[in-house]
Amino acid sequence: MIAGSTALGPEGGSVLAAARAAGAVTLQRHAPPDGGEGYVPPHLIDHGANMRRLAAEGCDRALALASVGSLSPSLPVGSLVCPDDFIALQRAVSVFPDARGHGTRGFDAELRVRVIASWKAKPPLRDGGVYWESAGPRFETAAEVRMIRPHADVVGMTAASECVVAADLGIAYAAICVVDNLANGLGAEPLTIEEFEAGRAASAAALAAGLASLLPRLGEVAA
Repeated sequence: MIAGSTALGPEGGSVLAAARAAGAVTLQRHAPPDGGEGYVPPHLIDHGANMRRLAAEGCDRALALASVGSLSPSLPVGSLVCPDDFIALQRAVSVFPDARGHGTRGFDAELRVRVIASWKAKPPLRDGGVYWESAGPRFETAAEVRMIRPHADVVGMTAASECVVAADLGIAYAAICVVDNLANGLGAEPLTIEEFEAGRAASAAALAAGLASLLPRLGEVAA
């Protein structure tokens, strides 16, 4: 399971511990590669190194947790989305330096079915949607949000690149996107860090409870 360093909030430690106890490998994408303290911003994450670590641990599939902004007021803070496609025009680079990087890449259809079928918690997990990956680390401008809204449902900074690199290395990849804020320009005021962090905190408990029930079921379905 892949998560942001603080994506699960204070409840996240128990969920990660339970995942490890069940034999799952956990990876915190924003953690420094040497395992020390600190935070690696989205545009500096070495997705290749992270996915190779999972491959070295024998992982053949990865479930990612991704904080996102909603591109529609109909998808409010606290919503959960399992996207089925992405747009990453600026990033999502391959680990390969040659023609092996050609070809299609995307969220794994079979793993998505398993995740959605195994999710029994509230709020429900939305089946499908388009994830737009921006370069980060800044939030998108209101004009950028107006441009991308007709083409995607949520916007984030990491999941598409992770997905491409995972596929390069033969790892099936699916994501649960947690809506922590409305994208910049959709609210009454410009998006602030404080608003983003408040939304993330509000979503953390529900996400942790859902994952605690999902992981055992996901293992049963995949067996």
